[in-house]
Amino acid sequence: MSTIAVNAITDASGGNTASINGATPTTDNTMGRNRVINGDMRIDQRNAGASVSGNGDYAVDRFRVFENTSATYTAQRSTTAPSNYSNSLLFTVGSAASATAAEYAGIETRVEGFNVADIGFGTSACKPVTLSFVVRSSVTGTYCVALTNNANNRVYVAEYTINSANTFEAKSVTVPAITSGTWLTDNSTGLKVWFDLGSGSDRNTTASAWQTNGPYNRTTNQTDFINNAGATFYITGVQLEAGSVATSFERRSYGQELALCQRYYQAYSRYEEFVQAQVTSSSAATASFGFIQPMRTSPTVTLAAAGSSTGQIAFLTATGSYPAVIGSHSALSITTYGFRILGTGYTASGWAAGAATSMYAQSNPTTVVQASAEL
Repeated sequence: MSTIAVNAITDASGGNTASINGATPTTDNTMGRNRVINGDMRIDQRNAGASVSGNGDYAVDRFRVFENTSATYTAQRSTTAPSNYSNSLLFTVGSAASATAAEYAGIETRVEGFNVADIGFGTSACKPVTLSFVVRSSVTGTYCVALTNNANNRVYVAEYTINSANTFEAKSVTVPAITSGTWLTDNSTGLKVWFDLGSGSDRNTTASAWQTNGPYNRTTNQTDFINNAGATFYITGVQLEAGSVATSFERRSYGQELALCQRYYQAYSRYEEFVQAQVTSSSAATASFGFIQPMRTSPTVTLAAAGSSTGQIAFLTATGSYPAVIGSHSALSITTYGFRILGTGYTASGWAAGAATSMYAQSNPTTVVQASAEL
């Protein structure tokens, strides 16, 4: 068997390393290069494909809509997607915006500081980064995408062009290194990525240069997409990586992507008994609940309403029936790993301190616990 050993295999011009089967060695095959989570919009724990329409709402995991606009809109996970993708995020304009100077609308994803620490933002060792994505819009023209630090005082705005209406187009933007500003490298927001869908002149800034006047995240060339009633905008395949080359989209398994999303948000759905508990007095009980994945920080926990109706939860009696009076529940001792459910105000025949009980969810499925540790 023969062996060929060379220092490099370059393309015909003597430039970049030649690709093999469409992939560039040491770049396309490197795991963990995409710093964006759920960039292909597969995971939607909150909505299961249903639409949202409020400022700050998550259309899919890790991607939310921010707006201050007179337009109406919906945003949701869609199965309309380019080749090799199964999902996209769809933003649809209802009634058009009035195009005032203070209006804005866009889609944002935030990257945790731990996940961009090696890029070196704000240091002399900072690397350039490349953002790539696949986009489709019913409105052609120039659009803007912005990268911003947590304090909104360092921003880079890049323009890209949607050439053909209602056609998926691949885009990439390379952002030069930045050696100034404060960039968080802990479990806080390390970087914001903003896809502008139309903003007023109050948010104008210069393209293709780092600015200190954030959060102004569009140029005067930005197409005011939200001024068009019925307009549609799809995006998927969002990838942010170190370096000046856009590599192929990094596809993690569904389980890996879901686990990454659950660091920031978890929705636990269950029918019937879902956690064992202990009676602590004639009117109270407590249970310990562990998260599916450890969370970024101690989350905000929301429990389903107390009661015996559809979608509600309650501690049961020793015989497995509902107590005569179902009290209220609270989440206590919340950590990144779990919390304690305390039930008080119960009236139940035969309840005595130390007895075993369980918590029951009525109807299938019931989202019994939501935990949010979003950036």
